[in-house]
Amino acid sequence: MNKVQNTLVIILLFFLAVSYGQNSPEIINKDIALKFPWAGGMNSMQFGKIDINMDGKKDLVALNRDEVFNVLNTDIEGNKLSCFLNKGFENEINYDFAPEYAELFPSLYNWAIFVDYNMDGKTDIFTYSPGWGGLKVYKNISTESLKFELIVSPYLTSFQGGGYTNILVTYADYPGIYDIDNDGDLDILTFSPLGSFVDMHTNLSMESYGHADSLIFERTTKCWGHFAENDESNELYLDTCNNKTTITNNPENERHTGSTFLLLDLDADDDADLLLSDIDYPGLYALTNGGNSNEAHVISFDTIFPSGTETASIFSMPVASYIDINNDGVKDLLVSTFDPSIYKSKNKSSVWLYLNNGATNNPELELFSKNFLQNDMLDFGSGAYPTIYDWDGDGLQDIIVGNYGYYRYSYYNDAMFLYSVFRSRMDFYKNTGTAEHPKFQLMINNLGDLWNENLLAISPAVADLDDDGDADILVGNSLGNLIYLNNMGNGDFEIVNDNYLDIDVDDFSYPQLFDLDKDGLLDLIIGEKKGNINYYHNEGSLETPEFVHITDSLGKVNVTDYNLSYFGYSKPCFFRLADGTTKLVVGAEQGLIHYYEDIDGNLDGEFTLSENLDQLLDTSDISFDRGFRTAAAIADFNSDDKVEMIVGNWAGGLEFFGGEIEVMPGWKENHSLNNMLKVYPNPASDFITIESLDGENIQGVKIYSSQGCLIDKNNYSSINQSQKVRIESPVENGIYFIEVDFGNKIKNQKVVVIH
Repeated sequence: MNKVQNTLVIILLFFLAVSYGQNSPEIINKDIALKFPWAGGMNSMQFGKIDINMDGKKDLVALNRDEVFNVLNTDIEGNKLSCFLNKGFENEINYDFAPEYAELFPSLYNWAIFVDYNMDGKTDIFTYSPGWGGLKVYKNISTESLKFELIVSPYLTSFQGGGYTNILVTYADYPGIYDIDNDGDLDILTFSPLGSFVDMHTNLSMESYGHADSLIFERTTKCWGHFAENDESNELYLDTCNNKTTITNNPENERHTGSTFLLLDLDADDDADLLLSDIDYPGLYALTNGGNSNEAHVISFDTIFPSGTETASIFSMPVASYIDINNDGVKDLLVSTFDPSIYKSKNKSSVWLYLNNGATNNPELELFSKNFLQNDMLDFGSGAYPTIYDWDGDGLQDIIVGNYGYYRYSYYNDAMFLYSVFRSRMDFYKNTGTAEHPKFQLMINNLGDLWNENLLAISPAVADLDDDGDADILVGNSLGNLIYLNNMGNGDFEIVNDNYLDIDVDDFSYPQLFDLDKDGLLDLIIGEKKGNINYYHNEGSLETPEFVHITDSLGKVNVTDYNLSYFGYSKPCFFRLADGTTKLVVGAEQGLIHYYEDIDGNLDGEFTLSENLDQLLDTSDISFDRGFRTAAAIADFNSDDKVEMIVGNWAGGLEFFGGEIEVMPGWKENHSLNNMLKVYPNPASDFITIESLDGENIQGVKIYSSQGCLIDKNNYSSINQSQKVRIESPVENGIYFIEVDFGNKIKNQKVVVIH
């Protein structure tokens, strides 16, 4: 790939970034502008360092595990991977959110380990292989742009007991991958299938071929480190291989699934020590290897790691990454949650960064942050349910956000099962910008004072229900009913009814107030856990609405994918375009944003599921699979008669879709049409000639800069249409992109300008 082609790849990624909301409204929290507010939130995170943009500097990638859910014995992943470009210099932490690069990564399932297995300087990826209980491997084959090749599938094998067998790693376990024997290739540690003891799978690549790029494994020990873990708790036993300790173990059952490994040298003695965590427990145990690289022997363990600073204590089941965050050449420690249950994560403060004041092989760790990256984005804990409404009647759209809940604490019941407690609230963000350039500032972080009601999954529907000139709220929640909050003025609310109209949709009510039939009265629409949509027609008045149940299957909508789940968690949002046409988007458990058309005059019929959402939002090639339990809200934020969309997800964040400036929509050079179009001279200087070679008249020409901005536009009327046009070059030196409109097709060409 030459320099011009590489530039084109970068440009394409820029356009994708605009579609994803890089050019999106500013958010102010406590008088501080968030650096990347629309990054989507974080709960249970795994991190790695990869040169994403091929600038020679390792960037940061983050996989959000709790976008994964397991139903019907099927492993589904939300592909919620976030990319952050490293803009920092030595001893500086400075990352820019770059969502466009996530499209260059393969789908990652449940967990991922980012390591350079073949020692070529490029970070490769090991990830869970769904349905197989093992690992698959992607090799980094990047040259001018990021690219991966699947080289091990469906699972990685090891020679065990007379034949090659799958290296068993479940979706709830995080293996250790490290050069344990110091021979130059990467080995693997996992707990044995029956639990308690640790298997070592030695990589024989160096022994066999003298290089590290082959993944040839043999299980060389069933008791690495000469220690064991109790199969009912995180209690550890030393010297167990010599039968010095009796272990509580039931050989008829597999161990309780769930442990994470991180191998590193903690004491500068050139052997692998181990950080170990276990499901349902909050800490990392540091196991000291008193043996050597050839024969590990754990001689002690620290249950309050790291010492000398605040101990890592994060429910549930910490997972650690050892990577350089502040660009000082020394690896730091990132700790987050790993528990496969979506109801146990600490969520709001779930990414702990420990900076290393020592050496990579002899760390001195100091807690730097409990919400690394999270403090620069909108993060509402678990779940985010946005609603758009002009709260104060100033003509600007404001945002009200409910959530499933913020983590409060965890406890063990009498049977020693872990439970975590969450509590939900609403936040109000006022639009303090202008009609053309919205900007949002947090004004109230407990709207309606619902925090003390101990609710879960607050989903607000906002409108003036009693026609008194202020905004009231119907609050959906996990119980399936509705709470009516009457606006008393001055920011005060009164709970008029905690079971409004005795409406109960069983579980998880997601209401919306919207004049569906255009009769001037607000109707009530409610999504629910089952994935359908309930419709209540307003047969009352503006002052006293009377909502009469019409159907629980409005538009025949049901967003449940029964191949994957029993539930849909439908979060509806009806909206109207500038021409008065009614449309619908629906969030869902599986993460897709479903878009429906053919609604007006068809309330008794079936709405049409459409694939035109990207066209509506003026985005290009964007996946609207946004993770898990999504919730969308749509409005025209910048008064351009085009709608933009906000999407909440289970990670507690919001994403913004829609651009404010005209950019190249999905530009790509169409080689199949290049013989029909000639742009010359190329390189150009004072002018550019554009010529059609297939006899079609040119109707328009646009010129885009390398930053994706439209810098010149020429329209040609039917009178002076021609097959050849000449444009005076109004631009400076650089690479530009020509888009030629022939009426029935678009042709593209890049051109270099040198004056």
